[in-house]
Amino acid sequence: MVNKHTKTLAARASTGSTCSMDIVESSRSPKSATPRPPGRDDAADVLQALYTAPFAISRPAVQSLPFVFASPHSGRLYPPGFVAHSRLNALALRRSEDAFVDELFACVTGLGAPLIAARFPRAYLDVNRAAEELDPAMFAGALTRPADPASHRVVSGLGVIPRIVRDGAEIYRDRLEPSEAVRRLDGLYHPYHAALQGLIAETRARFGYAVLIDCHSMPSAAAVPDMIVGDRYGVSAAPQLTLAAERALEMRAFTVGRNTPYAGGYTTHRYGRRAGAVQALQIEINRGLYLDEERVARGPRFADVAARLADAMAALTAADLRQLMPLPAPPTDLAAE
Repeated sequence: MVNKHTKTLAARASTGSTCSMDIVESSRSPKSATPRPPGRDDAADVLQALYTAPFAISRPAVQSLPFVFASPHSGRLYPPGFVAHSRLNALALRRSEDAFVDELFACVTGLGAPLIAARFPRAYLDVNRAAEELDPAMFAGALTRPADPASHRVVSGLGVIPRIVRDGAEIYRDRLEPSEAVRRLDGLYHPYHAALQGLIAETRARFGYAVLIDCHSMPSAAAVPDMIVGDRYGVSAAPQLTLAAERALEMRAFTVGRNTPYAGGYTTHRYGRRAGAVQALQIEINRGLYLDEERVARGPRFADVAARLADAMAALTAADLRQLMPLPAPPTDLAAE
């Protein structure tokens, strides 16, 4: 089962196959599109698959670009126990996903850049948060790991182990055991960041510098553009890089905003420095472009959006990064979005 689940995300996107929520998949029917109640064996299989391979990395035959792409919130392998003990049904949990963003960016491996994608869902664990962004009130005992309950993300319910989904609904029926925080951090969070850091280090060793593109999607709204490019208000990337990304998207008929309301989260904060050898951008895609948000299914324009995004990423990655002259970072200590 693990081998089947860890096939490259690019292969899934190229076939156009429908990826239903992986909680319904088992070793006997990994491609099933018809949900069925998981039994004990299925639950054990899903949990083992998740912790055995918490992320998937798609690599080009030869990395020819100094770019690394990451999709931290598109995971759809839901532990059945997590769903069973939630106040919410499976569809409500899925609405927190950046659904199918891994497939929208699958094109980048063909361009010559690697893509890492989390397989666990964002509602279960959010790697775009600091490991310390834990809410002690969610647990039935004292935590054995550092916690930062004053973090504005923790206060809002969106810490590293979220308390709510994006629409504000509470996830859990009961408080969690403290050991669950250890399990998720050690089994999922730290391996994901170790792998991402490894890809960045490999890229920097090969090219002398690296650019991280952290890939997300955002709920649709009337005032939200098609895309938002976040550079943490000039902290995580040189302005020329940010401008190159905006122009590449605009040339493919996307409307583009910068930093508002999504300037970048923990990942861009941790890895990107505008004056450094590693720079980072966050790209948010309006879900209304490609997704049936109620059903969490691909919309009729999915293929068109994916093709235009592929063209935009080809233009961005073809830019001459040697022209991106690092500038002094602004003297502002910004909180991650």
